[in-house]
Amino acid sequence: MNAPESGRPARMILLPLPLFPLQPILSRIVRRVAAENPSMFNRLGPWVGADYIIDPINLPFALHLRPDREQPILRAVSRRALPPHAAHISGKFLDLLELIDADLDGDALFFSRALVIEGNTEAVVSLRNALDDIDGSIAERVAGMFGAPGRAALTAMRRAGERARHKEARA
Repeated sequence: MNAPESGRPARMILLPLPLFPLQPILSRIVRRVAAENPSMFNRLGPWVGADYIIDPINLPFALHLRPDREQPILRAVSRRALPPHAAHISGKFLDLLELIDADLDGDALFFSRALVIEGNTEAVVSLRNALDDIDGSIAERVAGMFGAPGRAALTAMRRAGERARHKEARA
């Protein structure tokens, strides 16, 4: 095996993933959540239509969220080309997922440095308040949009998160 051949698989893994296949799924999710929860926009106050970067650090992309009544946006973006934003929230994917549903304490994550907030903290607090006003689990609603496979994927992700937390606690 010559040198170019041996390095090829590693280079292929490091290539940026195409994000376009995710866009219709993410768009469907944000439109559904916005349509089912119109009152959440009242809690956003002046931050309706603000741009947020939600950055799951263990995924190969970030998310651009714009909670807008008429045209909400949720799309995958490259970390190398982030759009202008009011706030940048980063943490592990499963922590962010559980934070959406208030299953984890955002303050505890922030002070343990598992959650990093940059930019306008008032915008982040308003977003958190808006999400808190949604009845039930956002993650379960989204998983339900995709039927049995979506629910199974959510269950698997939650179990993986529990195992990771138990492993971290023992370490």
